[in-house]
Amino acid sequence: MAGYDAFGTQFKRDSTGMGVFVAIANVTDISGPSRTREALDVTAHDSADQYMEFVKGLKDAGEVEITLNYSPAGSGSGHGLLDDDFEEDALRDYQIVVRPGQANEVTWEFSALITDLGDEFPYDDKMERSATFKISGKPTLTATGS
Repeated sequence: MAGYDAFGTQFKRDSTGMGVFVAIANVTDISGPSRTREALDVTAHDSADQYMEFVKGLKDAGEVEITLNYSPAGSGSGHGLLDDDFEEDALRDYQIVVRPGQANEVTWEFSALITDLGDEFPYDDKMERSATFKISGKPTLTATGS
């Protein structure tokens, strides 16, 4: 099989600080984690054939971005909780559950802070909210399917 349908992927937040994750409703797009790694330049005057040389540097877990159909007063949607997460000083734990309920389900889990939270209210389209989560530390990808 060449690939899988991403429909049904869930974005969850730890609602209690004790590992109880609850899905944020009406998420339409999820991207990330977008990991990078520094390349440290160790080129010297005697580097072979005048080619630059590099060694591996620090890793950055990057960001996760979500977009959702925004419901400002949406009871149970979790959208207002993102405002709370933006305002708090502590990191919060989040999950991305890919192919939930399937045998090949996997879960990304990470600690993050919200660095960008934006709302759109176009006159001719739906309301949307976007949020960018900066990951702190190493995210973990775990096979969680049954």
